[in-house]
Amino acid sequence: MEKIFDNTEVAFALKNNTELNKAYYLFKLISSNTLVKLGTSLTNFAINANLPVKGLIKSTVFDHFCGGVTEEDCLKVVDKMYTKGVSSVLDYSVEGKETETQFDHALQMTLKTIEFAKEKNAIPFAVFKPTGVGRFELFEKKGANIPFTDDEQTEWNRIVERFNSICKTAYEKDVLLLIDAEESWMQDAADDLVLDMMRAYNKEKCIVFNTAQTYRWDRFDFVKNTHSIALCEGFHVGFKVVRGAYMEKERARAEEKGYPSPICATKAQTDATFNKTMTYIAENLDNKMALFAGTHNEESSYLLIDLMHKNNIAQTDKRIWFGQLYGMSDNISYNLANHKYNVAKYLPFGPVYDVVPYLIRRANENTSVAGQTNRELDLLDKELKRRRSK
Repeated sequence: MEKIFDNTEVAFALKNNTELNKAYYLFKLISSNTLVKLGTSLTNFAINANLPVKGLIKSTVFDHFCGGVTEEDCLKVVDKMYTKGVSSVLDYSVEGKETETQFDHALQMTLKTIEFAKEKNAIPFAVFKPTGVGRFELFEKKGANIPFTDDEQTEWNRIVERFNSICKTAYEKDVLLLIDAEESWMQDAADDLVLDMMRAYNKEKCIVFNTAQTYRWDRFDFVKNTHSIALCEGFHVGFKVVRGAYMEKERARAEEKGYPSPICATKAQTDATFNKTMTYIAENLDNKMALFAGTHNEESSYLLIDLMHKNNIAQTDKRIWFGQLYGMSDNISYNLANHKYNVAKYLPFGPVYDVVPYLIRRANENTSVAGQTNRELDLLDKELKRRRSK
């Protein structure tokens, strides 16, 4: 198979030399676990102490990993990426909220991104997190089958209403909708809700996508089981397949609570689970399935390319999408788009301080994933050298 991901000219065509150098030094900093931990502590301290650090955050990690403060800010980035065939997923990345007012605001922001998506071909998906529209503890309690108080039941009913409002709007506007996965101890309740949304809105085609974090060893069976339910009941099922974002937290909690870890024992097992899950969906497109392969892994991306070729699936088939995060793995995103595959970048946005938890997760992910940051640095260095040699 042709190796397409080493073409840095295509990967960084939208970045000028100043932007390339800025990205290089940012990833250089992120490559140090010590600096990431120190930066996280200092950032949280500065925000809590009301120190004027917003400009520093915005001009560094925020500008690299986020599209802007508002959805309107993102449009310049959206249009720029789409000139190279890369679509966007506007992601209101405000995390850790607790009040009904905040949840209602997140609902309105998500509905607004659906409206944006309806009007722009460059934005084929909308997305939201379950805990963006409801309290984590309530999902946890529901998943554990612990009875609600009357007030909690009323609060849960509002969560269901928010889910339904988002999914119904996506269905009516014909916008694909990704629902992110979170920690395992709240995910069962979210999964049940998403399944109900699929039943309601995926009858003609796949609109609502759940997310399978395949660093969980049970997710392949979960995807197959969901598919079986869909086939029996006559609706379509879509999955965003990712490796996962909460590994250290998951293992620490399992050890603390004394239950078996839900996380694969090794990176190789996670890779195998991801590839097996992705393969199953790709081979069942004609059996009412759709796939959003969220990966920064080149081998998995090549595997999906190969699966599409072997199964005579056109690059432009809208039942398969490749996805990466904005600010990462441009070598995968832009080279795939250059070969006419469907590619969408997650484009986070939100008030600078509110998006800091997301940015900290991105920094920690780049530090903890073996080879991720070094790969970014090598590619940026290669392109800078290529340009200097011209």
